[in-house]
Amino acid sequence: MKLATIRTLSLGPGLHPHGRPHLGAASGLALIGTDAFVVGDDELHLGVFDTSSQRPGRLVRLLDGVLPEGKADRKALKPDLEALCVTPAWPGAPHGALMAFGSGSTPHRHTGVWLPLDAGGHPAEASATRVSLAALYAPLHAAFADVNVEGAFVADGRLHLLQRGHAGQPGNACVMFDWSAVAAALDGHAPAPAPLRIDRFDLGQAAGVPLCFTDATPLSDGAWLFSAVAEATASSYLDGACVGAAIGAVGADGRVQRIEPLDIPWKVEGIAAVAEGARWRLTLVTDADDPGTPATMLAGWWA
Repeated sequence: MKLATIRTLSLGPGLHPHGRPHLGAASGLALIGTDAFVVGDDELHLGVFDTSSQRPGRLVRLLDGVLPEGKADRKALKPDLEALCVTPAWPGAPHGALMAFGSGSTPHRHTGVWLPLDAGGHPAEASATRVSLAALYAPLHAAFADVNVEGAFVADGRLHLLQRGHAGQPGNACVMFDWSAVAAALDGHAPAPAPLRIDRFDLGQAAGVPLCFTDATPLSDGAWLFSAVAEATASSYLDGACVGAAIGAVGADGRVQRIEPLDIPWKVEGIAAVAEGARWRLTLVTDADDPGTPATMLAGWWA
């Protein structure tokens, strides 16, 4: 499968806390109109980029503070926000919200942040709310030796969380919760719910390394698309070389229908799909794993 480059995730001058002219790690993506909202796993901000132009993006603060510039210190302290989705309305966000999810790979990474949308579907930028996802993630820690939430979406009344495997734990999974119960927990009116079900997946390999989920996006009738990469690491904490990548589809029955390898092993970590006729227009973002290298926005088609 071929992808076309749309743009790099460049930022306006002076916006980044450390003076970088771009986002280097794009780990989650949500689309609202022509705006692409990108969460970075080593940032405390949300990037906002126009998919129809090359104009530099801007940043919306999600969490207070400033992360260290050094890679090791930054990795140890970052909230590791790896997934982003648009939610339906709930009492705490009557027009829906953008919600970011920490990976859960360490106790420090059980952070979630939601940003309410206004009546026009635009985020209320001064109203980010931080929440603990520790109780929601507890069943994942019981089910998986190494938790790593990399994707999230809400469809058909369910929150889907994508558990990413690695070479040491190659299994992937989709963990489903009742969305209304999750929303009640976010508002503090109920305890975190137990999962409705956990579907496990083997996505095969690329160059001898298991393909593992990096994000997902809903289609229709219960189906969804996922991005996956083969990263040569046996840890959810340590990065490795990306030796392969793919886009795939899961049907309403919870089974993989098709996997299309990418012709270039882009480390795609965010995916969103918009229906156009009988096809789906894909927007994707990459994680460069290098603060000095800008993340890239890509486009493709799924039929």
